[in-house]
Amino acid sequence: MMIVTSGAVAFGKQRLRHEILLSQSVRQALHSGQNQLKDMILVTNLDFHDDQKRRNLNSTLHELLRMNIVPIINTNDAVVPPPEPNSDLQGVNVISIKDNDSLAARLAVEMKADLLIVLSDVEGLYDSPPGTDDAKLLDTFYPGDQQSITYGTKSRVGIGGMEAKVKAALWALQGGTSVVIANGTHPKVTGHVITDIVEGKKVGTFFSEVKPAGPTVEQQTEMARTAGRLLAGLDPEQRSEIICAVADLLTEKKDEILSANKKDMELAINAGRMSAPMLKRLSLSPAKLNSLAIGLRQIAVSSQDSVGRVLRRTRVANNLELEQITVPIGVLLVIFESRPDCLPQVSALAIASGNALLLKGGKEAANTNRILHELAQEALAIHGVKDAIQLVSTREEVEDLCRLEKQIDLIIPRGSSQLVRDIQRAAKGIPVLGHSEGICHVYVDHEASIDKVIKIVRDSKCDYPAACNAMETLLVHRDILRTPLFDQIIDMLRTEHVKIHAGPRFASYLTFSPSEVKSLRTEYGDLECCIEVVDSMQEAVDHIHKYGSSHTDVIVTENEETAEQFLQQLDSACVFWNASSRFADGYRFGLGAEVGISTARIHARGPVGLEGLLTTKWVLRGDGHTAADFSESGSMTYLHENLPVAHSLPGKRTSN
Repeated sequence: MMIVTSGAVAFGKQRLRHEILLSQSVRQALHSGQNQLKDMILVTNLDFHDDQKRRNLNSTLHELLRMNIVPIINTNDAVVPPPEPNSDLQGVNVISIKDNDSLAARLAVEMKADLLIVLSDVEGLYDSPPGTDDAKLLDTFYPGDQQSITYGTKSRVGIGGMEAKVKAALWALQGGTSVVIANGTHPKVTGHVITDIVEGKKVGTFFSEVKPAGPTVEQQTEMARTAGRLLAGLDPEQRSEIICAVADLLTEKKDEILSANKKDMELAINAGRMSAPMLKRLSLSPAKLNSLAIGLRQIAVSSQDSVGRVLRRTRVANNLELEQITVPIGVLLVIFESRPDCLPQVSALAIASGNALLLKGGKEAANTNRILHELAQEALAIHGVKDAIQLVSTREEVEDLCRLEKQIDLIIPRGSSQLVRDIQRAAKGIPVLGHSEGICHVYVDHEASIDKVIKIVRDSKCDYPAACNAMETLLVHRDILRTPLFDQIIDMLRTEHVKIHAGPRFASYLTFSPSEVKSLRTEYGDLECCIEVVDSMQEAVDHIHKYGSSHTDVIVTENEETAEQFLQQLDSACVFWNASSRFADGYRFGLGAEVGISTARIHARGPVGLEGLLTTKWVLRGDGHTAADFSESGSMTYLHENLPVAHSLPGKRTSN
């Protein structure tokens, strides 16, 4: 590492002391007893244009680096010759040292540096002066894009301005050094701009000689938003027609889809990194595609009454009418792992609700996702809204997508609990709809039916152990221990090859107990579960509140009063009485499909279908009304009459 300081050398020394950038041995070498930096390398143009001096400088810097010393380099302003014309910034072999940007570029090429980081007081390179309307930060800049940039005034912390930085960066890039321009005063991401850049995080503007063929993810988001607004403005019948077209294509093109899926399956099996449940999620079959097509047609029917539905009508005053109507949320980002069947389901729900959609699938399903996305766009093209659904196929990291708070309105993760937690942590400026864990409980009351208990516990745990709505903890009332019912539960679990972990209280009743659970907050996602003992329904509720994840919880009992108390007191997204936890599913709820299950306290909760992808807006229709009309001296009074609600299409009035 080499550092080229700003002109404020004294400030640079102070910063270096505060940041403790130098190792102890270097401080001993460069500091006096008063802890002051004494030595700094000062250079001029002659140090580069004179061959012997250039070799001396090169040798000196390499020797310092070999000794694990960080060279600090600055221009010798006292003796530096007048700047040469800007024309010498062209070409690899010649660059005049006019400022620290050009000095850094020359040093980077001279020393064959891997990376040049140019720090500024703005986030990076913008297409127009930062702070102006419509100014956009460029994540990547290509030499051919120079004509599209409008530069502003020079930086308040330098003498060259952004234009000088870009010229120096392009010169270094041409000389074989990668370049990033980033904010050094208020670093984003972790707050450590240099390490963030070195670790490959999306910080500042990266200069690249190779321009990708497709649009950037930011451009894709803008394309989706523009087309999404057109999609929302279509008639419900037109959106329904698009969804039906997607369903038809799933059947018509099933051979192509299955061929692509076969490639993904072969790659995944050969890589050997996916578990059997994950491979099962990745796999598609003719039956799965037919089921998908049926589900999509259900969504098409239900979408007729979604966007533009009037929820409330109020006559505020004479000739002043207020309506609350349903509208799309905007741009959705759905991130999903190894489940290609998720793509057409989520696409259909986005189309039905008039939302634009950005999809980021797992690389293990890349071939399948690509063809499914092409089919969705083919259907959207029927009504000229092809770009409303975009598939992110670049190497965009999830945490980079989560920072697009100005372009994305809602993130919906579909995948492992670790993926959801990572997204919730990264998406500080965007709402996240989902759940990080599915710690579902089944409580067996002492007044439960034996037949119902066996059926419900078996289905909740064994039907699909990897699902988020599978039972993870079985709570049993103390009175059923050492009874035939309890013995039948244990026998059934053993027959189904379920590994049992004992909770602390359950273990205390046993002489030879199963392995004691390490944590009561465990989502096993496999044929494993925890058994714990409680003294009452109220204790079961308290246990679930303490150790559960507010996903889905079940009571099995024949006592209606006990069941109703459980249903009312338990604060989970889904609470069931004498029914399997596996019913927590959008399809089983009659939603047609779901984008996920939410345990959030606001907006949608539980299985989220079409309704969960809508929000509302208020529409007020007046006749020249002003607030002053309703003041003490005004001539009007508020009525606030509730009016009958009837569905109306966007832009059309519904008669009284």
